[in-house]
Parts: sequence; structure tokens; C-alpha cells
Amino acid sequence: MECHQYQPLHSRRDFLSRTGLGLGAVALSQLLGTAPVQAAGGLPGLPHFKPKAKRVIYLFQAGGPPHLDLFDPKPVLDKRFDEDLPDSVRGNQRITGMVTAQARLALQPSKFKFEQSGQSGQWISEVLPYTRKIADELCVIRSMNTEAINHDPAITMLQTGSQQPGRPSIGAWLDYGLGSLNENLPSYMVMCSVPSKGTPDQGLLSRLWGSGFLPSRHQGVQLRGGTDPVLYLTDAPGISRDRRRMMLDGLAEMNGLALQSSGDPEIEARISQYEMAFRMQASVPDLTDLSKEPQSTWDLYGEEAKKPGTFARHCLLARRMAERGVGFIQLYHRGWDVHGGLAERVPILCGDVDRASAALVTDLKQRGLLDETLVIFGGEFGRTCYAQGGANRASYGRDHHGRCFSLWMAGGGVKPGISHGSTDDFGFNIATDAVHVHDLHATILHTLGIDHERLTFRFQGRQFRLTDVAGKVVRPILA
Repeated sequence: MECHQYQPLHSRRDFLSRTGLGLGAVALSQLLGTAPVQAAGGLPGLPHFKPKAKRVIYLFQAGGPPHLDLFDPKPVLDKRFDEDLPDSVRGNQRITGMVTAQARLALQPSKFKFEQSGQSGQWISEVLPYTRKIADELCVIRSMNTEAINHDPAITMLQTGSQQPGRPSIGAWLDYGLGSLNENLPSYMVMCSVPSKGTPDQGLLSRLWGSGFLPSRHQGVQLRGGTDPVLYLTDAPGISRDRRRMMLDGLAEMNGLALQSSGDPEIEARISQYEMAFRMQASVPDLTDLSKEPQSTWDLYGEEAKKPGTFARHCLLARRMAERGVGFIQLYHRGWDVHGGLAERVPILCGDVDRASAALVTDLKQRGLLDETLVIFGGEFGRTCYAQGGANRASYGRDHHGRCFSLWMAGGGVKPGISHGSTDDFGFNIATDAVHVHDLHATILHTLGIDHERLTFRFQGRQFRLTDVAGKVVRPILA
């Protein structure tokens, strides 16, 4: 097993003072113009084998999309509306404190109709009409599961492999292991959007795209809407680009001396981040300038893509990032915590993300990028088959449910037009082919040519990895 670890400072000091090498020295030489600029390298020996995907675009739906209303139809619920959830189905599974006081757990069918879509016959809800059109590109996993039943632990689990804060995010692991294909943009970029109507629910903490115990240069860079996409990137008035270059060269010399003196790994990060920021001053405006996009782009993504900060805009930017070699692109869309008013809220949320998600997959395919780009759509858990606050055919809510939920994947090494796994008649338990969060992570890494058991980092006396001590590649879904 490969082991990459943080060494004590005195060892790093000795090493650096004797060799003058390391990522910081490489970045320093680039700053001073003494070496050719190269893309940030990953670890030696990675990828471990030939990858199917070069990048990942993760369309994360924060709040827990209701799988029973989107991807997993259950006609039994129609027949047993307002009956109690059988004790034999629930077993000894815990439920959240939001429904423990309810007198009954009354079964609640979906208000939305399902149809089999495409030649593959994927079951997809009527509130996702554009997703239906790309059904034959999708691998729908209906047997996802997690131990977490509350938002923050569950989202943290999906992003870092642990319910507890402090671990590196997926993108940070990939940046650490594989490096970057574009020297002018970070290899890990993040965008966040909120529902077009209504008040957003829980916020998102930047640690979800943080580097944890990995060096801070591996953390995600958030791209924001408006005139200042990346905070603190713009020069102050009166500072020319030549003057900024001169300032950075002088700063690089001082940081280089400090690096040789102390061996502090954060100085390495600081050197490389200063240089990346300088390059981003030119690359980010080009990335976000959509003036040259043809009318066919707007016809595909819709008018919402013209509005800064929308999910549709972010999907279009994700395609542009993919073209420029960004390795891990994370889109978060908040608002899916539908404890009540699900029948009203879900169509709004689907209206925000359905067309744009399908457009992204279509756009990537038209440009020959889908085969090398893994696109993922899903949230941190699903929702219950029983109603929160009492069953109601017109308007209802669903509580959190981690025991089973759905997501879809497309492109990048997974089989198109298939479904994997199934749940019981109530959508409450997994019936076949369970896929744990660790399994999902192992499979994502596999498509990128990484053996998840061999990408490790030693911290506080222990070897860590994204999949902790578990995870298996879901081979039946691989192309």
C-alpha cells in the first residue's frame, strides 16, 4: 500500500536545506522565471491504471431530494395510502426527532406520475422532463445508502467520506493525487446556487470543499456570481499587472528563504497559491465571459443561464471548466429539505436543475467530452415513504431517510441506459445491490484510474484515505 505522509518539521527542514527541492521550490522557480511553467503534478505513479475519465462534475442537490418522487416509483404506496408503515419494514431503524412525536407513520404515495423513458426504459418522474430526454445516457443507482440521517453529517459524508468534519473533500484528494491539467485555473472549483423561489434552507460550509489535513493548496476555489467571481483576486486601483509581477517576485524570494529555513509545508502552499492567483487574474475573466457563446448554447441551457448565480449558469460554466482541464467541478444547489409542501416545492426545484443538468450532459456529448467526464447528480440522502405531519394526497412532506436513496451518473466510464440496485415495495429498505457512500467514492476514483486503497495520507500516526477502511468498486455499472 502506498503511504504519503506529513513529516515532522525538523525532517522537512533537513531535507529541504540539503536538496532545495519540493513543490514549493518548483513553484518558486516558476515565479522567478528560472524554470518552464508546468501543470501542477500529482503523486508519482498516479494514475495507477488507465483512467476512463479525466474529470468529474458533481451536481450536488443539498437537502435530500425525495427519491420516491423522482427516480424510484412505488405503486404499492398508492394502494396503501394512509396505512401505517408496517413494523416489519421499519424494524429497529432509527428515525429523526422530527417525527418521533407523530402518532402514526402514514404511508404517502407520490403525487407525480412516472414514465419509462428512452429505449432503456428508465423510470423518471414527470417533474424531470428534460432528464427523461437523456435517459439513455444515465446510470441510475437506486440503492445508495448512508448511516447519516441529518443534513450536515450526511453532506459531510458524501463530500469527505466521514460524518465528522476535518477530512479532505473528494476534490482535494483528487488534486493531491492527480494534480492539474491546467496551470492557469485551480483543478478543483466550486459553485453554489439557491432555489429560484422561496427561502433557501440550510447553508453550506466551506469545509465541504476544504483540504482537511492535506496541504491547503488542495482546497476548492469557489466561483461566485457577480462582478467579483473569486474574492480578493482583483488588484487594487493603480496596480498594474507588471507591478503585481514585480511584487510577487520579491515576495517569492522572501517565501523561498522562509521555506528553506523552516520547511513549513504551508509556505509551499502559499508560494503556489500566489502564483495561481496571478494566473487566475487573466484566466477567470476569460472563463466567465460568455459573450462568444452561440445562440445554440442559450437554446440548450435556457434563459436562466444568462443570470449570474443560477444553477443553469453554473452548469454552463462547468462545461467551460471541463474544456479548460479543471479536474473536479462541484455544483451545489440548496433547497431540497422538503419536510412540508413537497408537491409545491419539488416542481420549483426541478425547474431550477432539470433542464440545465440535461443540457450539460447533452453539451458534453456534442463536444466529445462526455466519455471522459463523469457527471453525478444526487443529494446526501433520500426521504421517507411516510408523510411528515400526516398523509395528504394534495400536499405533503417527507422526513430524512438515509437507508436508501437514488442518484444518477453519466459519461466517464459508466454504462449508459442502465439502472443498478433496487429498493423494497415501500422504498424504505434496499432489496438488491446496495451501494454505500464508500462504494460510490471507490467507484469515482476507479473511473479516474485510482485504486482507492492506495491513495493514502499519513496524519497523526494513521494512514487515511477517502474511503476510510471500507469501500468496493461497483463493477457492474462500469463500461
